[in-house]
Amino acid sequence: MKGDYQAGVCNIGPNETLRRKRVGYMGLALTISTILMMSMGTVSRPTRLLVVVPAMIAATGFIQARKKFCLAFGLAGTFNFGKLGEFSKVETAEFRAADRAMVIRMFLQAGAIALAVGVIFFALPL
Repeated sequence: MKGDYQAGVCNIGPNETLRRKRVGYMGLALTISTILMMSMGTVSRPTRLLVVVPAMIAATGFIQARKKFCLAFGLAGTFNFGKLGEFSKVETAEFRAADRAMVIRMFLQAGAIALAVGVIFFALPL
């Protein structure tokens, strides 16, 4: 395999990692602004759970950057350690399966974080 690819462990290099970190910060900004806007108005408690959406974006971006593993690349059977937009294909079925397993774990982690943010905001006495 090319670059530093490790099946189920690492499938992106510094350029792609920086891109994921930016998505995380964008999601965090959206989460904070959503919470602030909902806190200023009269929003029902169930509606507060919508904060899960931007929180999921933030969590997904930060987790991908931290783990140096892209969810989309893991599902597509690709990796990138070079310039943005240049991809290499994962050659073996065993490696693709390891990548898909990592995708599931990361998605569940991000979902748990986003759900926790939503539940906390739901429970706040505003």
